[in-house]
Amino acid sequence: MMANNGREALGYFCDYHFSLIISDFRMTEMSGLELLRKVKEVRPNMMFIIMTGYPEIDIVVEAIHLGATDFIIKPIDLELLIFSVKKALDKKSMQEEIEAHQKNLEKLVDEKTGELRETLIILKETYLDSVKALAGAIDAKDPYTRGHSDRVRKMSMRIGMKMGLNEEKLENLAFGALLHDIGKIGIRDEVLQKKEQLSPEEYQYVQQHPLIGVSIVEGIDFFKDKISMIRNHHEHFDGSGYPDGLIGEGIPLEARIIAVPDAFDAMTSVRPHRRAMSPEDMLAEMEKWKGKQFDPQILGIFINEKIYRS
Repeated sequence: MMANNGREALGYFCDYHFSLIISDFRMTEMSGLELLRKVKEVRPNMMFIIMTGYPEIDIVVEAIHLGATDFIIKPIDLELLIFSVKKALDKKSMQEEIEAHQKNLEKLVDEKTGELRETLIILKETYLDSVKALAGAIDAKDPYTRGHSDRVRKMSMRIGMKMGLNEEKLENLAFGALLHDIGKIGIRDEVLQKKEQLSPEEYQYVQQHPLIGVSIVEGIDFFKDKISMIRNHHEHFDGSGYPDGLIGEGIPLEARIIAVPDAFDAMTSVRPHRRAMSPEDMLAEMEKWKGKQFDPQILGIFINEKIYRS
């Protein structure tokens, strides 16, 4: 069912039962965010996708905090939209199944524990798919680094496994690596895609992206143990990084892990203002920064185990 404006959409919502709402941000009568707020007041678990051609950071933050299922940036990629809709409907189906399990938990606890555990695992995988879609939206802002977030995730996971991180820490590392650059969604395209070298003022502006990323996810319980990775992946082992100037092991381990493949992938990718470095040249350069920019142990694993070939 299609509505001509936000207020008409709210009327349809009140009169009929829907599993999913897809709304533009800019509408007459009522904005997409206002519609999202009113819908969530009545049905907190309603699946709700917002589309916009104006990915301003305040809009993204408010939409996520209000409970938007996904946030799609125009122009719309049809495959991404189909994926987002399928993901939302799958998540809705699993939510309903989990709610049914919870209502009957006392009498079903013995026979249904295994099934419930399996359902929760699937729900967590769906959450990972959602984060991957968001990471794709981040990468889409900068076509020169498309796929960067997922490459950093893969290399970070291999480092984490070599370091013996347990399953929970590896899972958090996967989410943190995918979301490490989420704050770039709040950086202006003309700066991210500038073909000349950034000015000192523009470089300082780009350095705000870890803090912007924190502002997007803070307050969402699922992301509370991923915040340090988003905030601190640009800290340097010698304390010369940003935004907090942390030193050595004062930098969260997962952030130190992400910092290595993040730098490698960024410098071996073509940028508007420079050519890509060869992997060999970049590895030699990184060796010079061992103990300065990079944790020596983590960089050693990255190079010696050839993680960069992931």
